[in-house]
Amino acid sequence: MKQVLFFCIMVFLNVSFAYSQERFSLYPGKAPGSESWAWKEAESSSNGFNTRLVYNVVEPSITAYFPEKSKANGTSVIIAPGGAFHILSIDSEGMEVAKWLNQHGIAAFVLKYRLVHILSNDPVKELSVKMQDFNKLDVINAPVVELATQDGLKAMDYVRQHANAWGLNPQKIGFMGFSAGGTLTMSVLQTASDANRPNFVAPIYLYKKAVLGTQIPSHRTPIFIAAASDDQLGLATHSVELYLEWLKAKQPAELHMYTQGGHGFGMRKMNTPSDYWTVDFEHWLRFHQYIP
Repeated sequence: MKQVLFFCIMVFLNVSFAYSQERFSLYPGKAPGSESWAWKEAESSSNGFNTRLVYNVVEPSITAYFPEKSKANGTSVIIAPGGAFHILSIDSEGMEVAKWLNQHGIAAFVLKYRLVHILSNDPVKELSVKMQDFNKLDVINAPVVELATQDGLKAMDYVRQHANAWGLNPQKIGFMGFSAGGTLTMSVLQTASDANRPNFVAPIYLYKKAVLGTQIPSHRTPIFIAAASDDQLGLATHSVELYLEWLKAKQPAELHMYTQGGHGFGMRKMNTPSDYWTVDFEHWLRFHQYIP
């Protein structure tokens, strides 16, 4: 009887802590550069994108998702959800990605970075109007891209400093992002110092025009790039350009351009070729020994 009870308790603990999560603020007080921001973070579940969104992020943070100890392999990844630096697609491009990584023994950290102030309670409608003119949107976003990049670098600092305490390899920390999160991923990589530079990156359907920095690392930094040819925002070529730059720099580069999937496929299953990007990503992670 005692053995049965013990087994039931252990099963409960494994289920409960398979996706254990904890939030960590990236700054001890107000984030530098946005001390005057007086608005509050909010969520939208009923919107034109039909997914849960976070907006008006003022206090940058990472939420840690740790895998089961029996699966943990020491690799970790910081995840930057996308949303044109106005919103965060927190589920499809954040939490669900973290849980997928956990299944493969990888610790994940979903980053909430600072965003452009949304004035209404309909962030999708407000953003959609601005997206009619990408040049104007870039001007609006520019100051926040710099702040978000600071948040990404701070997240790298935080994870690397705590890696040993969390049982992680400080030289196996990756950074991945979707759309604007892909822009942030490359901005972090190309503005980082040796102390807070990611060991590998995965920009997914990135917007390349707003990337900060131009310096491709001189030491080996594998990159996994994915997008869809039918990206309705016309961003497929951005991924191709990045891939060619990486090849020219003689860096390990892999590009997957799916026939269909549109922009923002994330972890959504749509019966399109993009549904299988995680299969390709897993193979890539194994090839580079981030999964044993």
